Amino acid sequence: MEVSMDPLFLAWSYSRRRKLQQCSDICTKILQENPYDQAAWSLKTRALTEMVYIDEVEVDQEGIAEMMLDESSIAQVARPGTSLRLPGTSQGGGPTPAVRPMTQSGRPITGFVRPSTQSGRPGTMEQAIKTPRTASTARPVTSASGRFIRLGTTLFEYIFHHENDVKNALDLAAQATEHAQFKDWWWKVQLGKCYYRLGLYREAEKQFRSALNHQEVVDTYLYLAKLYQRLDQPITALNLFKQGLDHFPGEVTLLTGIARIHEEMNNIASATEYYKDVLKQDNTHVEAIACIGSNHFYTDQPEIALRFYRRLLQMGVYNCQLYNNLGLCCFYAQQYDMTLSSFERALALVANDEEQADVWYNIGHVAVGIGDLVLAYQCFKLALAFNNDHAEAYNNLAVLELRKGRIEQSKALLQTAASLSPHMYEPHFNLSILSEKIGDLQSSYTAALKSEDAFPEHVDTQQLLRQLRQHFAAL
Repeated sequence: MEVSMDPLFLAWSYSRRRKLQQCSDICTKILQENPYDQAAWSLKTRALTEMVYIDEVEVDQEGIAEMMLDESSIAQVARPGTSLRLPGTSQGGGPTPAVRPMTQSGRPITGFVRPSTQSGRPGTMEQAIKTPRTASTARPVTSASGRFIRLGTTLFEYIFHHENDVKNALDLAAQATEHAQFKDWWWKVQLGKCYYRLGLYREAEKQFRSALNHQEVVDTYLYLAKLYQRLDQPITALNLFKQGLDHFPGEVTLLTGIARIHEEMNNIASATEYYKDVLKQDNTHVEAIACIGSNHFYTDQPEIALRFYRRLLQMGVYNCQLYNNLGLCCFYAQQYDMTLSSFERALALVANDEEQADVWYNIGHVAVGIGDLVLAYQCFKLALAFNNDHAEAYNNLAVLELRKGRIEQSKALLQTAASLSPHMYEPHFNLSILSEKIGDLQSSYTAALKSEDAFPEHVDTQQLLRQLRQHFAAL
């Protein structure tokens, strides 16, 4: 005689194994027979929530709506080291654009892609406001066990995450908070999340602060720090993280939050120290390993960076970006036998055209380094074939065209690069040099000014501007 498993336990087993659709289907059958089974309702709503769950702790990117319709005012000239929005306010002596590429916001490109570091990349604008999001997270999520469940908390998460109905979620959280006589920290955190999603940041701050008074919880510190970063108060966020570390010494998420803020403020040295502290607590932390490796690469230590990226490979990280970085590290560490094989692996693992373009662009750099300009020309052409907005490839292709004596094509490519990435100084400077050589001094001066805006410490730009000003004064 065949013994069948209880349907609810089977559904629970599917949920534990992340087979959420099967879990939801079994719960639906249970509820057709018994519509009042609270455990089945709870499990089904949890499964549906997990399908579209996004970790609210992660600092989400500021969308176009928030940037254009922001009513909170900040100082136009922020004090050094006090603002995330205004570039060039770092006191940490961060790398210059000549050494480490910058994003449009004026911050150096990080070693790990996070929601808050994708500024300037195509395709990151907010989608429709009333659309449930489907991002996932690596952070562990607690779940109710057995039939002793709190249906209210499950219902809130279902409304907030799956339906994305913030208004009704806010009403439910307010009623639950009142029912708990304003003493339940969990519901206060949920109120704060709703206020944050609605853009009512000061109300959210009050709820998070009140929740911390009732119960010291790591997640509450993370939510509150995320709010202060949205309000462009990084110093307050840093102090809050350090206050959290007093209660939870060595907590990895708090240390990571401090390191991220230092990195966004271009204080790379401090960020690296905190990432090292993270690795002392968790030596498999992918973000910390990647960021430290990236920092070593951009500070002329490709051999040490290679050790960190090899560590990621040993941990099972197997993607295009990692092999791309390995190829560059091998090249600059003069391990030429591994360079091309790493890039071949990267090309085999590409997931989209943008990654393909980046790999071909880096192979083009290797070709320039070994003096094979024909291969470099073909690689940059391939990069542009896969990504027509690749400003760096346009810039390098223009230099190669100029070496062939094709001045008009070179000028057109530089103008395209400058229009695609006005935050890069290289195309502006190259265009200024080219215009000066062909006698177009006004265009040369205009491009040199743009280069100076992008990179004020660039010595060659300053010398060119002095020459042009002397020439104009002599006219």
